[in-house]
Amino acid sequence: MKKILFIASECVPFIKTGGLADVVGSLPKYFDKKEFDVRVMIPKYMAIPYEYKEKMVYKAHFYMELAWRSKYVGIFEMEYDGVTFYFIDNEYYFAGPSPYGNIYEDIEKFAFFSRACLSALPVIDFRPDIIHCHDWQTGLVPVYLKDTFMKGEYYRGIKTIMTIHNLKFQGIWDMKTVKDVTGLPEYLFTPDKLEAYGDSNYLKGGLVYADVITTVSDTYAEEIKTPFYGEGLDGLIRARSNSLVGIVNGLDYNEYNPTTDPLIVNNYNPITFRKEKVKNKRALQRELGLEVNDKVFMIGIVSRLTDQKGFDLIDYVIEEICTEDTQLVVLGTGTPKYENLFRHYAWKYSNRVSANIYYSNERSHRIYAACDAFLMPSLFEPCGLSQLMSLRYGTVPIVRETGGLRDTVVPYNEYESEGTGFSFSNYNAHEMLNTIRYAKYIYYTKKREWNKLIDRGMAQDFSWSHSAKKYEDLYKNMI
Repeated sequence: MKKILFIASECVPFIKTGGLADVVGSLPKYFDKKEFDVRVMIPKYMAIPYEYKEKMVYKAHFYMELAWRSKYVGIFEMEYDGVTFYFIDNEYYFAGPSPYGNIYEDIEKFAFFSRACLSALPVIDFRPDIIHCHDWQTGLVPVYLKDTFMKGEYYRGIKTIMTIHNLKFQGIWDMKTVKDVTGLPEYLFTPDKLEAYGDSNYLKGGLVYADVITTVSDTYAEEIKTPFYGEGLDGLIRARSNSLVGIVNGLDYNEYNPTTDPLIVNNYNPITFRKEKVKNKRALQRELGLEVNDKVFMIGIVSRLTDQKGFDLIDYVIEEICTEDTQLVVLGTGTPKYENLFRHYAWKYSNRVSANIYYSNERSHRIYAACDAFLMPSLFEPCGLSQLMSLRYGTVPIVRETGGLRDTVVPYNEYESEGTGFSFSNYNAHEMLNTIRYAKYIYYTKKREWNKLIDRGMAQDFSWSHSAKKYEDLYKNMI
């Protein structure tokens, strides 16, 4: 039996701020239980809902040295959906309404968490063959393991994987403070280890010390070797490219299933969507106060409203997007500039633009089920889950060819009648607008072709079982 431990800062259903939580919560369920014992370790945040906290069982506690101070570490355990979860408890670090706060607090919080996870292993009597770390919050795990913990016989031979979900976030802070809070020795703070451009960098530490680096799509694995996408670490990624693997994220096909989804108004499947999908559109139009019209082309956006997601392109041509024959439904929060942009257009064109500046899981499902097309013009997109959801719900994605979007959406070819969506390659507002107009042209004038696009999209398999197989192969090669 091969033992794997996932360590991460968030995980559905307990705590979520982004796609990282979906991956850490879903992927472990899909491994072959006869061959792999996969468990998950996350912080016991005060923000975790009470319904989960009351089911956690206290396992043990101890005190751990962190630099010059002694810290309490509690361990709680819970089984959920057949997977064992461990929660590291310390109210000083994990109080507060959300998992992340000011970066200078998070730097100390996740140094504590990384060290506590390793210290907890002998206590819970689970010695993993591989520790699978996710994003910068766990970047110090491979560092502590290869340096501080190697003195102990127990830890020798444990392998590590560092998965990059988004290279933009690296956990950067000044070296003096980081030395002070981590207790790591001076010799680790050099340009070939933890130091980057004069500061210390948690993710860099993980990338230097992990045995294998993975990222969440093949294209993104290639892109981050270049200066444009490499966020200052492209040199290191190139140097370690022989240890770098791209594996596309999957989607939890039980949760995202138009045939059984309890959150949508009307269920449908790949056979019945021609008649049944439109009922979701009517219901959403009524719910949002838009003109109720089956024929109008409805575009959905569910996203963080930030530059990374390509909203400056939308800003540039939004007047042209919101024309008479189009409705636009937006859900998400982010940069005030973009929040206000959509609020303004919802006020200006109240019968065809709806701005939902908050996040609601239920409303997101309804948007995926109701819209004709889904817009994702990202500047960069390591993997992206929204386009996988829209394919699953028969909503045709319009994307920019970058990262996971390029790997998962096949561009429409009208001559061969192929493809699952529409895409454009340059980061250019008018190229995006032309692609939207082309999609609209097919929708209005070639309905049979449009329905075939949906057929092919809904037939795609981006479930986790596919990706889990690739991770299993990776684990086997490492052990």
